[in-house]
Amino acid sequence: MLIVKMLFGSHLYGTSTPASDKDFKGVSLPTWEQVALGRIPKHAENTSTGQAHSKNTAQDVDTEIFGLHEFVKLACEGQTVAMDMLHAPADMLIYATPLWSEIQGHKAKFYSKNIHSFIGYAMGQAAKYGVKGSRLNDAKAVLDWLESQPEAAKLADCNLGTFPDGEHIRLIESVDPLKQNQYDVCGKKIQLTSRVQYAHDIVSHFYKNYGERARQAARDEGVDWKAISHAFRAAYQMRELFITGSITFPRPEVKLLTDIKTGSLKYLDVAPMLEDIIDEVKALKDRCGFPEQPDRGFWDSFVLRVVEEYIIPSLRKTEG
Repeated sequence: MLIVKMLFGSHLYGTSTPASDKDFKGVSLPTWEQVALGRIPKHAENTSTGQAHSKNTAQDVDTEIFGLHEFVKLACEGQTVAMDMLHAPADMLIYATPLWSEIQGHKAKFYSKNIHSFIGYAMGQAAKYGVKGSRLNDAKAVLDWLESQPEAAKLADCNLGTFPDGEHIRLIESVDPLKQNQYDVCGKKIQLTSRVQYAHDIVSHFYKNYGERARQAARDEGVDWKAISHAFRAAYQMRELFITGSITFPRPEVKLLTDIKTGSLKYLDVAPMLEDIIDEVKALKDRCGFPEQPDRGFWDSFVLRVVEEYIIPSLRKTEG
């Protein structure tokens, strides 16, 4: 039984162009057999008319229908796709049942401070292209320190009191006495038992690759503008959710998002904007009134009730 089917993607966000494909999402109930046998699929349907290794055209259609159990799981995790679906307006709904109205009516019970996939995606894009250059600066500081130490020495035998501090440098102390403490340098883990030369090779490789990507971005080369526009949209949606408790579609920032998506802006202008909105969302997350965790008990009870009211009666009708 289909619960809802909606138009999704750029058509929902308001950023569609004549070349945009059609993207549909939905939620469906499992069958009694699937429930009874413990074989509830994540998807009732997951199809695309496009080619696997080429970009979709305006004629292509992608359809993804989640099973109810999977959708509730994704929404409790704060996954972007589920949050977007929960806030889809009526004019985007192709088909909807009272069950979907009930789910949307209780969408706040999915909210928590751990809705991290929105901001996590935005932060990932910012980190990928070197926003603010702080990661490069921290990596360079560690390289300089390593080059001042004996190559064959272990990090633990060096004067770690002089090891650089930075936003992207931290010591991870193990709670397991059998495991070693380690440094995290720009996401690269280095155990204190490592030799200086080994640590230098790891950080140097990161510095060269990351630095080149950041330099290319500064020249507006090699930037995945579509991904950057998604990062902005995710951050703006999260800001609105923390402030108002809801998300608006189409997005009020549609012109900015479209300009970014089409590469109409300079990356050096865009990068600080992304960093600023991320910083704002982080601050709002700490101040918002959302609970630490979603109301999983409510949604467990909801799924049980739906199985009892919709799936078991369908079995009885079949038997009758």
